[in-house]
Formats: sequence, C-alpha cells, structure tokens
Amino acid sequence: MNAADYQSFADAWENRATIRTRPRRVLENDDKLIYPLSRQPLVLSETFLRECPGQRDFALVQTLYKFINDVVIFETEIVDRTARSIAKNRFPLAFPFACRYDAMTVVVDEDYHALVAMDFMQQTIAMTGITPIGLPDEIELSRAIPAAVTLAPQHLRSAVELICVAIAENTVTGDVAAFAKDDTVKQSIKGLMADHLLDEGRHSGFWTRLVRIYWHTASEDDRRCIAHILPVFISHYLTNDIQKSFDLRLIESLPIGDGTRRALKNEVSGLAFPINRHHPLVANIVRFFRSSSLLDSPCVQDALGDYLA
Repeated sequence: MNAADYQSFADAWENRATIRTRPRRVLENDDKLIYPLSRQPLVLSETFLRECPGQRDFALVQTLYKFINDVVIFETEIVDRTARSIAKNRFPLAFPFACRYDAMTVVVDEDYHALVAMDFMQQTIAMTGITPIGLPDEIELSRAIPAAVTLAPQHLRSAVELICVAIAENTVTGDVAAFAKDDTVKQSIKGLMADHLLDEGRHSGFWTRLVRIYWHTASEDDRRCIAHILPVFISHYLTNDIQKSFDLRLIESLPIGDGTRRALKNEVSGLAFPINRHHPLVANIVRFFRSSSLLDSPCVQDALGDYLA
C-alpha cells in the first residue's frame, strides 16, 4: 500500500464515532456481574471458592478498577502519544494529511474512552462504596515498547514504535470483542465495551494501514533489523508480572486468614499463560502481522516462528 492510496475514514468517524453518537452509560444496580468471572481466575480458584466465596464481588470490583486504570494508561499514555505526534506532523515518519487527520480522530476517541472509563469508575465507587486498592502506574506496554525501541538503531526507532502501537491496538480489539459478548455482566458494561469496540475496529484498521505504508518503503536491511526486535516486544507485552503483582495486592486486602492467603498466593503464581503460540492473544497478533503485510517478509516469518502454528 502506498501513501498516495490512503483513503481517510473522516465520514465514518463523523457518522459513527461514539463521542458523536453514544449517550452516557449508567451503571445498573442489578444482580449481574460487574466484571466477567473468566477474566479474574482468582475468584474461580479452588481455595477462593472454598474459603472466601463471599469476597467474589469485592474482587471483581477491584479487578474492574484495574481494567479501567489500564484503559486510561493505554489510551492516554501509549496510543495518544504516537497518534498525536503523527497528527501534528512531528512523527519522524512522514504521512500525508489524510493520515494525520485520521490520527487526530484517534486522539479524540482515545481520550474520550479514558474519560468514559473514569466516569464509570466514579459511578462504581458511588454505587458499591468500594474504593480502589493501589492501582498500577504502568501497563505491560509501558515496558514493552521502550524495551523494543531501545534495541533499534536511531533511524528505526519511530518505525518500531509505530509497529508496537499497531500490534497493541489490533490485540485489544479482539480482547474487547470477547468482553462485549459476555452475557453474565451488567448491560451498561457490555455497552461500554461495545462502544469501545466500535471505535477500536476503526483504529485497528488505521494502524494496520500505516504499518503497510511504512513496510512498503522499508529496505530489506531495515526489515530484517525490525524482524529481530519483534519477538522481544512480544515477550515483554505478554508477561503477566503487573497482573500478578495486582492479584497479590488484592489477596492482601481480603479479610481472610493467613493460611488461606498463602494458598491463594500459591494459586495465583501458577496462573500465567505460556508465552508461545498457545497464548490467547497470539492469534490476534499473528492476524495483524498477516493483514499489515509484515508476514509476507521471510525475515518476519523466521523471527516469529515460535508464534506461528
């Protein structure tokens, strides 16, 4: 794909963006879950179900707070940073005005998603009376992107940043889609995720097209260099260190005995997915590599061999 072939999605944004079309989502006071059980394995563990099932809702509320916190960090500190740089023509890789206009709509959308998430946290605190325990000040991408970028020579650092953000935006779209379909959770939360998904579907395509434009112009040497960096990014991105630290903090906050606390901590320690092709997010990542044309390059195929089926 050449830069000259890029078609803006300005009309689609005007007609469909959630900031243009969606009402405020209001949290219901019903008996539906506030967060999917499947996304917090701690509450499904043998020890939790046996020793402290009454703490389930507290644990799910705290996990929702972490999810919201993660969304705010992702949208405002990761995606916003790169999209704003492109929109203002300050990104080291040059893109035509149509790309830069669309990048500014991404900035608006992502900051709005963060605002909606913060509103939902306030509503949840007001309804439940549960205040957040200490929340992380970074997400996996906060570490993974710098780890990848620092491995690149100076002239490739912006390209690596672009590809990392594109991978993340494509990965989160699939993750949000699964959340939006869960019928066990409150309708307002499902609606919140559906709204997010509507915008993220547009965003994932935007980032994919930018990567295609860049990859079309990259030299073979530059492609090989970036290919060697991709597994490093993926290995950092898919770690669960931050989630594990949060879960341990959550266990510490539960009103339970020391023996139960030790048993829960032991169970949490074994919850990590292996970082290989069987990890649940890898399919989304590989799909991005295909759609962005990176996987057409033999050097990328070789570098990602461990993640390809």
